[in-house]
Amino acid sequence: MPARMRNVRAIAVVMGCASLALAVSVPAQAAHAHGNGNGHKGIERAVLPEGDGWAAAEGSTTGGANATPDHVYTVTNRAELIAAFRDAGDAPKIVRIAGTVHGNSDANGTPIGCEDYQQDGYTLEKYLAAYDPAVWGTEEVPSGPLEDARAASAKLQAAAVNVNVPSNTTLVGVGENPTVIGASLQVKGVSNVIIRNINFEDTYDCFPQWDPTDGDNGAWNSEYDNLVVYGSDHVWVDHNTFSDGDRPDAGQPYYFGQVYQQHDGLFDIVRGADLVTVSWNVLKDHDKTMLIGNSDKAGDTDRGKLRVTLHHNLFKDVKERAPRVRFGQVDSYNNHFVATRGAAYGYTYGIGAESHLVAEHNAFTVPKGFDKATILKKWSESSLTAGGNYVNGRKTDLIAVHNAGVPTEHLTEGAGWTPTLRTKVNHPLVVPVLVGLKAGAGKARAN
Repeated sequence: MPARMRNVRAIAVVMGCASLALAVSVPAQAAHAHGNGNGHKGIERAVLPEGDGWAAAEGSTTGGANATPDHVYTVTNRAELIAAFRDAGDAPKIVRIAGTVHGNSDANGTPIGCEDYQQDGYTLEKYLAAYDPAVWGTEEVPSGPLEDARAASAKLQAAAVNVNVPSNTTLVGVGENPTVIGASLQVKGVSNVIIRNINFEDTYDCFPQWDPTDGDNGAWNSEYDNLVVYGSDHVWVDHNTFSDGDRPDAGQPYYFGQVYQQHDGLFDIVRGADLVTVSWNVLKDHDKTMLIGNSDKAGDTDRGKLRVTLHHNLFKDVKERAPRVRFGQVDSYNNHFVATRGAAYGYTYGIGAESHLVAEHNAFTVPKGFDKATILKKWSESSLTAGGNYVNGRKTDLIAVHNAGVPTEHLTEGAGWTPTLRTKVNHPLVVPVLVGLKAGAGKARAN
């Protein structure tokens, strides 16, 4: 075999009752030389620019920029992706996604369906019959054989969907339309990770749980986000596109009077995660979009952490949580928020427990008759800074508008800190055009 070729040893990955024998053979030098396939060589070795948000604090975020040639991989399916991560471990590595990687897939990368995970006689039809409120009632969560079968089926799917990303990694899309469908990338308990230039779509739960006690009328609750940063630091997420793909929430059926929700969040930052920069991404067509801090009771892990910068992202037709913030010092500037007529909308910024949100110089494009008071939502007693924002081209004091429109949820001004880690701050009037031209997968450039 030519010297430029390297073989990654065969790795057995157990997914429930299925054993996947994996082998990856990667032309490492070619992988390094070919850039991203879009004519922009070098994005896989790019590092976070100095001063670019919280991920530039207390050190730097370089991902796998210093990877040796034997730790550069090109992968085309889930099996190869996991094999590359395992082969390199925590050494600096560049993993290049080419084509479409399916989270729900067999050893050959062929997509598989929800029925392939079903255990112990579970079917949705049987589950609906067993826990119909007319039969089961509304006072207790489901239990018994069908709920046990649902949980066992969900556990098997989780083994396929969740993919752990190691420290010192650059995960980058290359070629035409690099996409991850149905997988949940878990950046969990690691450090120094860069994720760029990837379309993340439709991380769906085959087995949502019915909870008749959730809210006034019950709810279907699902697992999995497209991307989760959990207890990790120095993470840069740049020029990606997040959506529900061909399975939008708006197209989901209703059971027991509630939407059969197969999606959780698009991208969450939780459980003591810290020093994260989220730049030039598109997040669209989703309900529960982004949590920064996932529980009012997580102060022991989150207090003093969850320092996150969001800039030059497009949030389009997302219903809520863009983001919802607890505990963290979050700097959100130069983002474009779009709500089109007819799309479901609840709020944009959620002000949660001990949050310290600075939301400045953002642009909002909303339809005629839109209630601007709903852009902010108070969940807990916390203060924020929100200056220099524009709604439909007009400078708008979001806090004053909110307090006038929702006087029972009065918000106070002053986040208690001033961001310093910003690159160029653009005027909000140019943000819609700038973000429209440059945000999302396929538009990344080398530094």
